[in-house]
Amino acid sequence: MKNLFRRKLPVPDEGGNSLKKCLGAFDLTLLGIGAIIGTGIFVLTGIAAATQAGPAVVLSFVIAGTACAFAALSYAELAASIGGCGSAYGYSYAAFGELLAWIIGWDLVLEYGVAVAAVANGWSGYFNNALTAIGLGLPDMLIKGPFAGGLVNLPAVAIVLVLMGMLIVGVKESARINAIMVFVKLLTISVFIAVALFNIHPANWQPFMPFGWFDHTADGKTIGVLAGASLVFFAYVGFDAVSTAVEETHNPQKDVPTGILASLVFCTVIYIVVSGLLTGVVSYTELNVSSPVAHALHLLGVNWASALVATGVITGLTTVMLVLYYGLTRIIFAMSRDGLLPPFFATVNEKTHTPVRTTVMCGVIMAIMAGFIPLGALAELVNIGTLAAFVLVCGGVIVLRRLHPEMPRPFKMKGGIILPVLGVLSCGALIAFLPLVTHLRFLLWLAVGIVIYFSYSVRHSKLNAA
Repeated sequence: MKNLFRRKLPVPDEGGNSLKKCLGAFDLTLLGIGAIIGTGIFVLTGIAAATQAGPAVVLSFVIAGTACAFAALSYAELAASIGGCGSAYGYSYAAFGELLAWIIGWDLVLEYGVAVAAVANGWSGYFNNALTAIGLGLPDMLIKGPFAGGLVNLPAVAIVLVLMGMLIVGVKESARINAIMVFVKLLTISVFIAVALFNIHPANWQPFMPFGWFDHTADGKTIGVLAGASLVFFAYVGFDAVSTAVEETHNPQKDVPTGILASLVFCTVIYIVVSGLLTGVVSYTELNVSSPVAHALHLLGVNWASALVATGVITGLTTVMLVLYYGLTRIIFAMSRDGLLPPFFATVNEKTHTPVRTTVMCGVIMAIMAGFIPLGALAELVNIGTLAAFVLVCGGVIVLRRLHPEMPRPFKMKGGIILPVLGVLSCGALIAFLPLVTHLRFLLWLAVGIVIYFSYSVRHSKLNAA
């Protein structure tokens, strides 16, 4: 049993399979922005304000962003010192051993896979709205799955398969397309800020904290600024995907920490500014809609800007899916290379230098999920999965500083272990504010992972074989 807790530092070219180095700090920063700015700013900002925090949703973003900052610093330190393309999976392998590494890897597969399918469903709705505006809207049977009264969510299936093709072609090419789409959505956000600055009504910010810090409604629903922080945390899901690109980065010790921290700081500032302006131009009670930013501009009578925001939403959600899909394939690739998953997933195509088999397999499964399965509350698993990964990454910094103080650390957090400890506490607290049913579903998924580990992974692990 002690082998289950043996630690292993990742080796980039282990098993003869390595990925092509083609990304720089700017590419990684844009990947981070592409993953972070999407559903959070265009959807969750209004919903969190209307149902949980009011204008104090600004504070919800500050709290969630602070928790992410502790985790981001931990990711940056481990990415620079350990490397590997497995993100939190690889770091947990080095800090806690194989069993916990498998658990967090299995957790990340759920997080990234469900997130892509969930965002694809949202993307489908906005895309069909755009088609309807030009008279080419699809019938309900082609935009709803069988459980929702339709046949298949065709746009959701299509966008996942398109992204699959992009990732097969190559990482550098995908990064260029991501950069273009990031520019479009930043232009969209700039337009909203410019319009909103001249239409602020300070009375809309009163009362500033209508639901308090934390409370429960009569039906048991959690409300308040802290509950809002747990909800808008979904807005930050994805910055950790930058750490999955370590093996494909020219200078990972410098570029990966830069990409992680720059994207998180930039996006947190954007979230705070947009949420403050949004609740300033429109009463928070008006924002419980699927596209609150576009809705606010429509209420102001600026319809051309509203249409532009709709375009920004489509491109924004596309970049989120692209980066999360990319991260998912690299995590599975790393787990397979370690022997915890079949070697089928660790094969790198000689021409594109990408794990084509893994990309295709993931794409087909996520396309089926997006097209036929109603995800609903399952998407909440993304938040608890991400927070669990963040807790282990912060804990990994603490453990490795104690076990391997001699390890070279090109990027190292100041203040000893205070910041990673704060990361463990803050991310753990946000987990506590999530609904009980989410905890139960998460434990069920982990139980399935444990069964797979003891029935296959432990017998094929390259570490145990060695």
